[in-house]
Amino acid sequence: MPAEIAVPTETAVPAGRVSFPSLAIGVATGSLLWMGAASLVGGGRLGATLADGWIELAGPAVVGLILCVVVCERIWPAQPRRLLSTGHVQDACFLLVHVSCVVPVMTLLGVAFAGLLGSHAGWIEAPWTASWPLWLVLPPTLVAMDAANWLAHWLDHRITALWRFHAVHHSQEELSVLTSFRAHPLVHTTGFFLATIAVLALMGDRPVTPALITAYVCLGTVAHANVRWSFGPLGKVIVSPAYHRIHHAVDGPVGANLGIVLTIWDVFASRAVFPTAATPAAATGLYGRPLAVEQRDLRPHVRILVEQLFEPFTVRKVRDHAGP
Repeated sequence: MPAEIAVPTETAVPAGRVSFPSLAIGVATGSLLWMGAASLVGGGRLGATLADGWIELAGPAVVGLILCVVVCERIWPAQPRRLLSTGHVQDACFLLVHVSCVVPVMTLLGVAFAGLLGSHAGWIEAPWTASWPLWLVLPPTLVAMDAANWLAHWLDHRITALWRFHAVHHSQEELSVLTSFRAHPLVHTTGFFLATIAVLALMGDRPVTPALITAYVCLGTVAHANVRWSFGPLGKVIVSPAYHRIHHAVDGPVGANLGIVLTIWDVFASRAVFPTAATPAAATGLYGRPLAVEQRDLRPHVRILVEQLFEPFTVRKVRDHAGP
């Protein structure tokens, strides 16, 4: 258990005003996307790079995994749900946003950060790995990338402006494998910046093998599945659905189980709460429903999705979701 668990609090602030920190994140991300796109257009590589990004992040391997896990959710559900329950349909809408919008955003952010860091912070490249064969440098690079993603996730729960975007992901009350794609497009900026530092430091200008990126995405996707899998002894190292569900629990320990693929960072930070056979499948979602959720509001899914995407830019009640 974490050494200390803080009780979440709510801070009442006037509603209806623009959240300028969130707006600043949007402007900064837009500038980075323009920079990445301009770089690719200048080199005649925009179409090919975006196509490669779709294959890595939403290609046949990812789609096939989703279909297999959906079948498993029907056979061994942690919480029985209708296949076309309200939450699942809403997540399917987010999946369409992910494929059409988020994947290009992630691809262009990676290009922009690689260009900026390569031009202005080349000193972060570790000279001793330049002579390493690719098979030797890839494992520590993936571990370092996962550590960077853990740190970004921790920041999402600690910094209010970042939490406003990340809260959209936590709004799901019917967790499923598709919940992995319920994410605001602007939530990826911090993660890609930190992950690019980790990759550049170890790999230099060598690319990470696309198949490994796809495998990493698949592992992070499975963690949201509506099944009781804990992965047995392997679950002490790899984030399992049972482990990650504790992180999404509406009344669970605050700031626990932040790991994306590896649990070791939670263990080091004293934030790991491992499930047992007796651990119940906790209810998920946000305490007090501080933003629009489809289970409460029966308006068309597209209207709710638009409201969820615009909500981070408005000032309203904010829940401190992180703890110490």
